[in-house]
Amino acid sequence: MKYKTCVSIAENTPKKLKHTLKIALRKSDYVEIRFDFLKAEQIPQVLENVKKDLKKIVCTLRPKSEGGKFDGNERERISILKLIAEYNPFLLDVEFNTMKKEKSLVKYLKMTKTNLLISGHDFKKTPNLTELKKKLNQMSKYSSNVKIVTTAKITDDSTRVLQLYNKKGKINLIAFAMGDSGRISRILSLYLGSPYTYVSLGKAIAPGQFSVDEIKKIINLKK
Repeated sequence: MKYKTCVSIAENTPKKLKHTLKIALRKSDYVEIRFDFLKAEQIPQVLENVKKDLKKIVCTLRPKSEGGKFDGNERERISILKLIAEYNPFLLDVEFNTMKKEKSLVKYLKMTKTNLLISGHDFKKTPNLTELKKKLNQMSKYSSNVKIVTTAKITDDSTRVLQLYNKKGKINLIAFAMGDSGRISRILSLYLGSPYTYVSLGKAIAPGQFSVDEIKKIINLKK
């Protein structure tokens, strides 16, 4: 079985993004573009620049409340998410909290048949297993692609989030823990059924993230 990677790129200009995307696509199966690192007015241009590669791209527009950089208001962010959906990317990452609050967005994304990745992040801890399973069930009502990321203070936290793979059923689950104590979960998630693991091109974008070259050495991936 071939284990897959997704390089996260976070550039603040269309020119830099185009250059980095080219490198990332050579090295990795998928690429996550963090649109929240761009200015809102740059996003339409970037979508046009990358549209031929969107079948390999996870599009993310993370608000500050979820650890992202987007500093516009929520109404503006929702309209940009709708615009991205029109381009039909490989996956559009939308936060579970956003889906719960924005009924009109849910309706729109159903209408456009957008491939959604429903994500939930806990930047402080790893909840107990009962709570994690409950969240998984709630999130999977919006999409069969679910991403649950917690923060590991100790190794047991990683073990707990990885137990979700026993409960995933037909869900395409990406579940791991951030931080140094969670690093191993980024690799083990692949062996437990994650469709890919998030990596960087060099400097980590999230705590505990491996580079694509490190991951390939560890699990002997060939691209």
